[in-house]
Amino acid sequence: MAVDIKALDRTRDLRLSDFDFDLPEALIAQHPAAHRTDSRLLVVGDSLTDRRFIDFIDLLHPGDLLVFNNSKVIPARLHGVKPTGGKVEILIERILPQHQALAMMRASKAITPDTDILIDPARNLHVKVLGRDPYAQDRFLLQFDRPVLPLLHDCGEIPLPPYIAHRPDAQDAERYQTVYAQVPGSVAAPTAGLHFDTTILDALSKKGIRRAEVTLHVGTGTFAPVRTENIDEHQMHTEWCEISAATAELVRDTKAHGGRVIAVGTTSLRTLESGAHPPAVRSGSWETNLFIRPGYAFKVVDALLTNFHLPRSTLLMLVSAFIGYDKMRQVYQHAIDEQYRFFSYGDAMFCPDHT
Repeated sequence: MAVDIKALDRTRDLRLSDFDFDLPEALIAQHPAAHRTDSRLLVVGDSLTDRRFIDFIDLLHPGDLLVFNNSKVIPARLHGVKPTGGKVEILIERILPQHQALAMMRASKAITPDTDILIDPARNLHVKVLGRDPYAQDRFLLQFDRPVLPLLHDCGEIPLPPYIAHRPDAQDAERYQTVYAQVPGSVAAPTAGLHFDTTILDALSKKGIRRAEVTLHVGTGTFAPVRTENIDEHQMHTEWCEISAATAELVRDTKAHGGRVIAVGTTSLRTLESGAHPPAVRSGSWETNLFIRPGYAFKVVDALLTNFHLPRSTLLMLVSAFIGYDKMRQVYQHAIDEQYRFFSYGDAMFCPDHT
């Protein structure tokens, strides 16, 4: 049973059930807005202000730095058939060397090692199941007979989230991707960036708002359900991320001159915080399993632009850490009351500072 979003209990440590809420199904956005910047924007401060996303530029100051995740969504979902005729759905989690990949798989019966799955009869494309990932038992190690990324572009489809009811179409191929996506590797879009088009990016530059990019390949771990009531026991899957030397220098310079480092999305925020090296960030690439939840002390990011997230999710916990648990409950109740659109194709919220 969902907890009343208005009811607060500050007499105990926060538990998984404290991040539950009832969301009317009609508020789950099934399609993007007609134009990227048509979304609504809830500005979170001492009070809550309802605006349009196009107003975002008015909330920024020359010298601020917007940090975007330039990871590109790959057509990571495959459909195949086992020798028995049973259907299999494959979600490629990560592409590995030697034509291998880690994947999550769904089938009517258990999938065993050495199973051969037919992906495309016309191209004679097969994949062999080598076994389960020893570090994450819900993932399988797969062996392909050719490079994986070109195969996905030939046979795969955009992996829309399960709460979007339709199969991906031509609109999704364009709109479930940021306009600045460059580095293939994500299985889900960094959705806060979906609101930006080239016109608003140009307008931000003309106002003196600087831009930087990081890369975090969004994996299923970002959205994996938290299965323990004690949230401290939850283990995040690792995700690959990178901060370039140029981005690290921009962050250092912004901090030195009193500007704000503004993360566009939770993935940009997690990348920056995972690279924290006071007074700014280090450059390089690494694997991160940083789990940000209430009590976390932010070291790099000053402001956050993000969408509205799933109940009981690590992303909701991150937002709670950033603006405070009580404020999060207030924000989400307001968003429901005012019928904001939720999740990947939904509206956005801007948090100009953290608690």
